[in-house]
Amino acid sequence: YGESDYLTAPLASVEDLSRVNTPGGSPSPRPRQKHPALKDPNWEPPEDPSLYSKDYELALEPTVLTPLQPTPEEDTGPPDRYKLVFLTLVLHGVGTLMPWNMFITAKNYFVDYKLQTSDDEVSTYVTNFLPYIGYASQIPNVLFNWLNIFIQFGGNLTTRIVWSILIEVVVFVFTVILAMIDSTDWPGVFFWITISSVVILNIANGIYQNTVYGMAARLPFSYTGAVVLGSNISGTFTAVINIIAIAMAPNIRTSAIYYFITALFVLLACFDTYFALPLNRFFRYHEALYERAQKAAKRDPSKPKVPYWQIFRKASPQLFNVFMVFFVTLAVFPAVIADTCRTEENFPVPPKYFQAITCFLTFNIFAMLGNMLPGLFTWPSPRFLCIPVLLRLFLIPAFVLCHFYPVNVDRIMPVLIDSDWAYWVLTAILGITSGYYSSLAMMYCPRTVQPEHAPVAGMMGAASLITGIFTGIVFQIVCTWAVTNISFEIPGYHFPMRNCTNRVS
Repeated sequence: YGESDYLTAPLASVEDLSRVNTPGGSPSPRPRQKHPALKDPNWEPPEDPSLYSKDYELALEPTVLTPLQPTPEEDTGPPDRYKLVFLTLVLHGVGTLMPWNMFITAKNYFVDYKLQTSDDEVSTYVTNFLPYIGYASQIPNVLFNWLNIFIQFGGNLTTRIVWSILIEVVVFVFTVILAMIDSTDWPGVFFWITISSVVILNIANGIYQNTVYGMAARLPFSYTGAVVLGSNISGTFTAVINIIAIAMAPNIRTSAIYYFITALFVLLACFDTYFALPLNRFFRYHEALYERAQKAAKRDPSKPKVPYWQIFRKASPQLFNVFMVFFVTLAVFPAVIADTCRTEENFPVPPKYFQAITCFLTFNIFAMLGNMLPGLFTWPSPRFLCIPVLLRLFLIPAFVLCHFYPVNVDRIMPVLIDSDWAYWVLTAILGITSGYYSSLAMMYCPRTVQPEHAPVAGMMGAASLITGIFTGIVFQIVCTWAVTNISFEIPGYHFPMRNCTNRVS
């Protein structure tokens, strides 16, 4: 170049001179801007492609509000489009109670088919089959639900859910194989194999259920109710499958195989949908909020790592409500209600379907409806929710005073409620109050503590739920003992001696 060219070269700008900080005097490179997705995991490009260009760095200036930055309306988080996360948690709620519902609904398969024998020891198993299944299900469930609050078995959330579902799938495959094998010559061995498989199944299910409630507690208020709704739908779904199997299956054995294969499909659906959750913006947003709260709690040296006692103390009123609702429900369902007899000849439900409709289907439909009621109206004050919850205790003697006749034993307690219609109405009341109050208590529970402790409170709620179920199942034995050992007379009242028209002879 010539001298004139050199003299007319453009001068360095002030901005370039400000970057001359190296020993040689050459400007340092312009600092690179990070892509907005690296700062915000919920970032997505705008729907209008014209608003996005390669010069996205210009949109990172803090004084300029561009479409790439969240507007004040979006600060509450992205919406749950098509309610996909809500429906996914409903499905997982179905999966959490699917093992329990399948085994209690298949009672006739075990009692009338697999365990039919003259052996006195096996006859004892038949008489108390549902309580035995309850013990095998709920003892490990209680232990692992409470331990899982303090010790996260199997590592992170994904590991716990994946492995627990896989173990349940393997157990159900084994149960289907047992249904195909003739066990006539070894009913006692079959009984204990079944009990052992139920124990393993519910160890895995305890971890799975607890983790699902903890995951739901990270989301807005109604998503814990979605899990409870799913658990109630699980019972309704199983009851419908039971009625269809009774009507269409050629025998009890085939209907049981249908039950267990259905459970396999549901669990596999839960497995698949869990991996789809991180793809949803709504779920990622609330996960990020939870992780931010966790990090803030760790940076605060004044707080203990996990104040379990403080969480339990603050959530204890709602934990008590959860416990009491499920205690009353499981004290009579399914054992007492399932052994209540049809005694009126003109009752509209045929004897073949009496237990399936008045016990399993009625209870589960009304429990599902009760679970939906909090979306319409809530209890005026969470503090006084314990009042209607405690009033439900009167339902226990009410069912015992119906035509409750345990298998292979003689009842001596008088029947004071001599009406199949009254028994059916009581079942509906039990279901709708169970669904409504359990849903309220489970939703209130995580909201009684700080947001970073909500998952622990949700896990405690699930543990209280299982504890109530287990205690109620234990109380079923008390109900059976009472009707076979307590006798009293009422002047002017005649004890109605009736026969069960729906019991298999």
